[in-house]
Amino acid sequence: MPRRSLQRTGPLVWHVMNRAIQGLTLFEHPNEYDAFLAILAPAVRDHPIELFAYCVMPNHFHLVVRASSGVKLSDFMQGLTTSHAQQWRVETRTSGRGAVYQGRFLAMPVQADGHFLRVCRYVERNPVRATLVTRAEQWLWSSAWDLAHDRDDRRPALAPWPVARPVDWTALLACATVPSLDLAIRRAMRRGLPYGSTDWQTRALGTTGERRRLRGRPRGARTGKTVSPI
Repeated sequence: MPRRSLQRTGPLVWHVMNRAIQGLTLFEHPNEYDAFLAILAPAVRDHPIELFAYCVMPNHFHLVVRASSGVKLSDFMQGLTTSHAQQWRVETRTSGRGAVYQGRFLAMPVQADGHFLRVCRYVERNPVRATLVTRAEQWLWSSAWDLAHDRDDRRPALAPWPVARPVDWTALLACATVPSLDLAIRRAMRRGLPYGSTDWQTRALGTTGERRRLRGRPRGARTGKTVSPI
């Protein structure tokens, strides 16, 4: 992903992801997942960050967040990953062996409409695509699990969504997604492109301080083309 200035991130919604270095398995036992959530929860609480969705996978994690105006998303992510990397090295008795996460985290601005719903569904269905569970809400370390269970103060607090959550959200998570829509999200993430309509992409690039010309666009996101909400 091209380096982008994240000095002015609010009030955009972002899909952020960071992966372990060299295929390292970060989360293998339940206590390792729980330890990450124990770091994420106060990080969200103590920063002007709204957390809409998340999913922690064996070697990476996804967050869908929005930072208040003037907040640096990069500062939040650096604090989160640094704290977790230090804790992980201590717990695994591998202190001094170098980086835990690979390079810079990926961050993709997301339009707060049907594109937002597709990204949240993509994030929460990660364990299903990886065949770790058969239903998204069965994965203990995700916002899908939180939605299906009573609030636990040890887990990160979720903010109200910027668009209405479909009343049948859990049922929608149980349905297979359209492969082309998942591919569009992955392509936008890899290329560092905002995920939304063409006009919105241009505005989002200006908000983040990036002036380069769009090299491509997520399939189905062209202005005037009707796309299924999720």
